[in-house]
Amino acid sequence: MTTLVRAAVLTNFLEVAQHLGLNAQLELAAVGLSKTMLQDPDHSIPVKAAVELLENAAAHSGCQTFGLRMAESRQFSDLGAVALLLTHQPTLRDALKVTVQYRHLLNRALAIYIEEVGELVIIREEVVTDTPLPCRQATELALGVMARLCASLLGPAWRPVSVNFSHDAPDDARIHRRVFGCPVQFGAEFNGIACPAAAFDAPNPRADPAMARYAQRFVDTLPAVGEASLVFEVRKAIYLLLPMGRATIEQIAAALGMNVRTLQRRLEDDGANFSDLINEVRRDLVQRYMNNPSYSLARIGDLLGYSMPSSFTRWFTAQFGATPAAWRANNGKPCVAPT
Repeated sequence: MTTLVRAAVLTNFLEVAQHLGLNAQLELAAVGLSKTMLQDPDHSIPVKAAVELLENAAAHSGCQTFGLRMAESRQFSDLGAVALLLTHQPTLRDALKVTVQYRHLLNRALAIYIEEVGELVIIREEVVTDTPLPCRQATELALGVMARLCASLLGPAWRPVSVNFSHDAPDDARIHRRVFGCPVQFGAEFNGIACPAAAFDAPNPRADPAMARYAQRFVDTLPAVGEASLVFEVRKAIYLLLPMGRATIEQIAAALGMNVRTLQRRLEDDGANFSDLINEVRRDLVQRYMNNPSYSLARIGDLLGYSMPSSFTRWFTAQFGATPAAWRANNGKPCVAPT
């Protein structure tokens, strides 16, 4: 099943492409899209095409911050009808709950997890595709939009502690500092924003309970973009929870609101199983981590759920045909998996 998202995820792509001297029509055609498709924000497009479009545009323009430039010029209204509901939530905590609840109307490819750690709240985000793809631009776009959403709701009270990206730093990070207004960490263990818990529960001065109720009734009548794929939802949950050591089938089932037996049965009906999905996500994440020299092999094994380094080494060798140390010694070039 091909995962679809609203064309609104590419709002202002044409403007940014033109500003950077790209032929937007050629870029769109290369991934099977067109300007006409983008004119209707509710038009459904494959998430794979949207992600590849952003990566291609960054490469062809030589602009490492293409996705973030799109986020910088986004308007709150670009979120569509859900924007009205978000505007009138009493706190940022409530607004983020709404974002998670109605993500099928915003961006089905976006996985969001809110984690409270002491006096900090961490908003984790991952852009997940049907098959693993480079998502640097889509990730920066998503976090940029999230930061602007938070700032729109809280105004001066929005003071994030840090923004974190698992990918490496661009040659010039000035636009990151301008958009986020806080320290930006690259090569981090997760993609997300850390903010003070106090800001998370700060009152939204624009909140209107009556308008929130009206907006919710309206939003609840809107059709979802495409059908929900359980396999895809499980993959999204694994991407978020695996580095936290919580990607057990029990916790994934609970996160999806079902028991383990139901989850197993429904995955089998879709021709999938939980172990294969875990392995698939591990293969994607391990290459991301291995390409980051600041991660020790022991730390990588831990992030992938292996408490013993020897277990991680055996798994990695079976998957890539070389030990983790040999893979790194080979300048991080992916090895062909054994048949």
